[in-house]
Amino acid sequence: MSHYTAEILWLRGEQPFTDNRYSRRHTVRFDGGVEVPGSSSPHVVPLPMSDASAVDPEEAFVSSLSSCHMLWFLAIAAKRKFRIDRYFDAAVGAMGRNAEGREAMLTVTLRPEVLFSGERLPTREEIADMHHEAHEECFIANSVKTEVRCEPVLTDPSLTAIHG
Repeated sequence: MSHYTAEILWLRGEQPFTDNRYSRRHTVRFDGGVEVPGSSSPHVVPLPMSDASAVDPEEAFVSSLSSCHMLWFLAIAAKRKFRIDRYFDAAVGAMGRNAEGREAMLTVTLRPEVLFSGERLPTREEIADMHHEAHEECFIANSVKTEVRCEPVLTDPSLTAIHG
C-alpha cells in the first residue's frame, strides 16, 4: 500500500477569528517540498476572507482528476509508440446539490486536446480508445463518486500533427 501526504497550515496571526471574518488563506505543502497557497473559493466564502489567487479545494479536485488522466494517457500513448508534442486540458467541475441535498462536485468534465507528431499517427478511434483506457486506469477517477466525464477534442491527427 502506498501513502501520499499533504500538509495544510493555517495561522490566525493577529486576526480576531471569532468575528468569522478571518482569512481562509493557508499553505499546502506536498511531500516533495513544494508549497502552494491555498484558500477557500470566493464562490463559497466572499472576498476578502478568501484569496482568489490561491488554489481552492474545488480547483485542486478538478486538477487532480485532469492530471491523473493526462499521466495515464501519456503512458498509454508512449507504450503504443505514438509521439505526443502537446497535451492541454481545460477541465471544468460543476458544483450543485446532490441526491442527498448536499453541496457537492456533481460532474468533472475533462476536455483534453492532444497534438501528435511523427510518422505514426493515431486514428480518431485510437485516440478515443486511449482516453477510455486512461479514464479506466486513473486512480483518482476510480476513487470518487462524482461523475467524471472525458470529452477529448478529437481533431483529425493528420491535420494537427507536427511531422518530423
